[in-house]
Amino acid sequence: MASTKHTLVALVEDKPGVLNQVASLFRRRGFNIESIAVGHTELPKISRMTIVVDEATTAVDQVAKQLYKVVEVVKVSDITHDNIVARELALIKVKATPTTRSEIIQIVDIFRADIVDVAPDSLVVQVTGDEDKIDSLYNLLRGFGIKELARTGRIAMTRGTAGALVAARRPEKARHRRPPRPRKGEAEISNV
Repeated sequence: MASTKHTLVALVEDKPGVLNQVASLFRRRGFNIESIAVGHTELPKISRMTIVVDEATTAVDQVAKQLYKVVEVVKVSDITHDNIVARELALIKVKATPTTRSEIIQIVDIFRADIVDVAPDSLVVQVTGDEDKIDSLYNLLRGFGIKELARTGRIAMTRGTAGALVAARRPEKARHRRPPRPRKGEAEISNV
């Protein structure tokens, strides 16, 4: 069965409140967002939002259209069908006893993950990769007892230069700004 998850990337102006505007927009429209990750880009004052939506529960094209209603959104791209690199980061705190510690370490090594904290009763494992890799490691470690889990959600970009997102800004008409009103005494020009 084909995946119904879509990966959208939005370049936004790095201003206070933009994430809140986007989250409010999703809430008002009833969009179900699988994950959203936000961070700086190589461009000054531009942030990148990677948004994952399930098309089985959310109209993907509507998400993109609604994002353009936020003035600070510069560009939105659906990179789902592009050749992409996608990763996620997870921190998993797993229960560890002296008898189970070496078995946990072996499992972590197989997944090329790292142990980033050791306590008398637990280990914190850091793993990066696609969602399937993280799910597989999580499912193996569940048998030892998971104390805590933190996942970033997907971040993604297109491979090579084919899908550079910085090349174009959205059309000005999509910014939904009103044209200036004519000054007193000026005739209004209409586009007939």
